Amino acid sequence: MRKKITVVGAGHVGEVTAFKIAEKELGDVILLDVIEDMPIGKGLDMREGGPVGKFDSAIMGTNSFADTANSDIVVITAGKPRKPGMSRDELLDANVNIVRPVTQEIIKHSPNAMLLIVTNPLDAMVYTAFKVSGFPKNRVFGMAGILDTTRFRAFISMELNVSVESIQALVLGGHGDTMVPIARYTTVAGIPLSHFLRPDRIDAIIERTRKGGGEIVKYLKTGSAYYAPSLAVAEMVESIVKDKKKILPCAAYLEGEYGIEGLYFGVPIKLGTNGVEEIIEIDLTSEEKEAIKKSEAAVRDVVDLLKL
Repeated sequence: MRKKITVVGAGHVGEVTAFKIAEKELGDVILLDVIEDMPIGKGLDMREGGPVGKFDSAIMGTNSFADTANSDIVVITAGKPRKPGMSRDELLDANVNIVRPVTQEIIKHSPNAMLLIVTNPLDAMVYTAFKVSGFPKNRVFGMAGILDTTRFRAFISMELNVSVESIQALVLGGHGDTMVPIARYTTVAGIPLSHFLRPDRIDAIIERTRKGGGEIVKYLKTGSAYYAPSLAVAEMVESIVKDKKKILPCAAYLEGEYGIEGLYFGVPIKLGTNGVEEIIEIDLTSEEKEAIKKSEAAVRDVVDLLKL
């Protein structure tokens, strides 16, 4: 029997996420949104593409949480997008008032689901879902580090004119301007990045990575990124459904790891059929530890504003 995967929010991130999950045949997909009939039309459009797209996953759009019942995985993308000049953190009040009731509805209908949060500000929204749901920490996690890492890898590829498949990278920390790309753990075909680029060029790419989301918002003007985030979610869903146990940078709940207590934070995790199966701790230099502490403080400042 196929897995049942619900995507909440049929905006750009939600619709592309639903389509990629179906296209990869990771499960049957429910696409939910409050806008009357809109997700139904989008779901039908995707389903009609199955014969030429060569996928058999069922896709159904709906306005009713009842249709999401007994989902195995629920991806929450619902929320207001950023506008030019706006930080992710400025979305806090608006989006906590979306993520909180969505989580409450989801747990009524799918008490055994895993919750994968995409809504910004990411670290605070996944914390919200964790507290509201009462689920164990392995079943609630956020997509952030994969997106930040794929941007880092893409910029390195563009700089070096080499295949993205040759590049492995790591980005830790909060999903925002204080994220911590770790150049020391970044390689091209196993060769350290420092072999290919001067320190100033590496620093420039790191800075562009930190501002990557804002760069896209600036150009779009009326929304934020959705292709890369959706592909990142699909990779997470695939690792869970197929029990691939990929090591991926995601927002996970820390209880002492990296010296951080009681906070969702971007770290490498092993992601499999049981959700977050292991948090991978790596050795960091004093400079990297300082950057992590700065990122932790920024995330905690936002989480402390939550009224749950």
